[in-house]
Amino acid sequence: MVKKFKTKFKGLLVLQRKKHKDKRGFLMEMLREETLGKKFKFQILSKSKKNVLRGLHFQLNKPQAKHITVIKGKILDIAVDLRKNSSTFGKVFTVELTDKNCKSIYIPAGFAHGFLTLGKENIIHYSCTEYRSIGNEYSLSYKDPALKIKLPVKKLVVASKDSNAENLDQLIKLKVI
Repeated sequence: MVKKFKTKFKGLLVLQRKKHKDKRGFLMEMLREETLGKKFKFQILSKSKKNVLRGLHFQLNKPQAKHITVIKGKILDIAVDLRKNSSTFGKVFTVELTDKNCKSIYIPAGFAHGFLTLGKENIIHYSCTEYRSIGNEYSLSYKDPALKIKLPVKKLVVASKDSNAENLDQLIKLKVI
C-alpha cells in the first residue's frame, strides 16, 4: 500500500511505501496507476556516484510529470515550481529520498527537477508522463540566489549544461518561462 502526503505545492506529493521483509529479502510496491491517476510513458534508470548534482531540468512544450524513487542510496530531491499562475511559482521543494525510508515523490508537470546524490552509490528510477523532447529541454541554475537552495555538499560533480544554466529571472526575460 502507498500512502500519499500533500505538500504546500499544488499536485506535488510525497509517497510512503511499505516494505514487506522476510528471511529471503523484501517486496515493495512501487506505484499503482490509480494512486496518481497518471499514465507514465517513459522510464529512466540513473546511477550516480556521491556528490553528483543532476538538474534542475524541465521541458516547456511537452512538460513531464515525474515519479522519482531511490532504488539504492540517498538523494536530496529538488523541485522548483515554474507554473506561472501558481501561488508557489519560483519556490523550491526538497525532500530526502533513500532506499531505507521508502519515500518517493510525484512532481506534476510544470516543475524543474533535479537531485543531489548523498550515498556512495545511488540508483534512481524515474517514471515520466511524456517522452524526452530533445531541443525542448532546459536547465535552471541550482546556484540562483533567488531560489535559496541549500545544498549539504560543497564539492559537486555537475555537467556543464547544469553549471552554466540560467537563473530564473533570466529565463523569464528570455521568454523561456
